[in-house]
Amino acid sequence: MSDAECGVSFAHRAEMLLPLHHMMEAGFGVDVATLSGNPVKLELWAMPQEDQAVRTTYEALKPQLKQPLKLSEVVAGRLGPDSDHLAVFIPGGHGAMTGPADSEEVTETLDWAPAEDRFVITLCHGPAALISAARGKESSPFAGYAISVFPDALDTGANLEIGYLPGPLPWLVADRLSRQGVTILNSDITGLTHQDRKLLTGDSPLAANALGLLAADALVEAAAATG
Repeated sequence: MSDAECGVSFAHRAEMLLPLHHMMEAGFGVDVATLSGNPVKLELWAMPQEDQAVRTTYEALKPQLKQPLKLSEVVAGRLGPDSDHLAVFIPGGHGAMTGPADSEEVTETLDWAPAEDRFVITLCHGPAALISAARGKESSPFAGYAISVFPDALDTGANLEIGYLPGPLPWLVADRLSRQGVTILNSDITGLTHQDRKLLTGDSPLAANALGLLAADALVEAAAATG
């Protein structure tokens, strides 16, 4: 299990920790990586203080969050046909929009996963990283896939109106993915999750728990099939 949390900005705690809780409870280990190799930055306001499962997962991962791997080193040394990693997990938060979409290392990671029949698991704004998969190609390898993702209508509407965003975003995740041939399944947030082949997605923090359960089941089934 590889956690390719690639942003250099803030990641949403529940979106990172709740899916990982279920995957770790299913017996999978986690490698944490960032683009820079610098510590993972989490949105403190989003920590569910009374959720013991999330807090326990946070404590278990804290050493790796403080001293993550550098994604380029993971790509160079830990990915390949013989890798014991079953998946790449990209959590949400707007931080996923500040680097991964243009990252060569993210491109290489997302080239590796489908080529080696591994899972990609992501939610909310995390699918922004999928944009990088089209770098250097005539089309995205995820063209024709269907996903759930945080809707652009909220980033151009309510998130601005309530002051959650300080101003308009320079680009929108669902719009960019749609133009790459990805089908967007949702226009609002309901906790929708979806699996298309080995791409597992969720629409928002509301989907974090269900996506974790979906991912854990899929990984257990895959691990059992490969022995």
